[in-house]
Amino acid sequence: MPTPYGSRGGMAFSAAELHVLRRLLAHALQSSPAPLAAAEVQDCLRLAQSVDEAVQEAGRLRAFLLEDLARYRGALPGSLSGYLELLQDALAAGYEPVPDDLAALRALRANPVAAALLERAQGVAERSVRRRLSTTPAPRTRLLALAGGREEPPKPAPQPQQPPRPERPVPTPGEVFPPRRKPAPPPAAGWAAG
Repeated sequence: MPTPYGSRGGMAFSAAELHVLRRLLAHALQSSPAPLAAAEVQDCLRLAQSVDEAVQEAGRLRAFLLEDLARYRGALPGSLSGYLELLQDALAAGYEPVPDDLAALRALRANPVAAALLERAQGVAERSVRRRLSTTPAPRTRLLALAGGREEPPKPAPQPQQPPRPERPVPTPGEVFPPRRKPAPPPAAGWAAG
């Protein structure tokens, strides 16, 4: 079974490390005190492009492996050994288990490997939640509602509001429905054209 995030991609650095390397390379190019030769600039640009490609490939590999893990999890219990091995490798590479992983491991805890992996995965999940909670800023609370809080400034006395004037005058019913004119009397019978 291939190991996620590392040996399969043949990468010596993680995606985060490659990102740092890319930033340092860009900084070195911009702040070099001595002018670089054209060949050196081209080498740096090629290296930067290679780093970018490696980061993109690491992202694609990670997405593939996460889909693979989900497929194994969906095929449980038949894929038990493959799922446990893949999940162990993923956890070793920094994967944070999702609730579906924890539920699957709870269902499989009769297996000693799954029970040990459940304990490990729960620890990783708890640390992940604590880290997210510690970095999330606390919501700002309004102290105005508490006794002793700052008083609201007095509101001005209500002004009687005039209804908004329409942009054009409202037509009267006589303008909308003009009065009907009485029809003209029919011509007399003796005047027929001859």
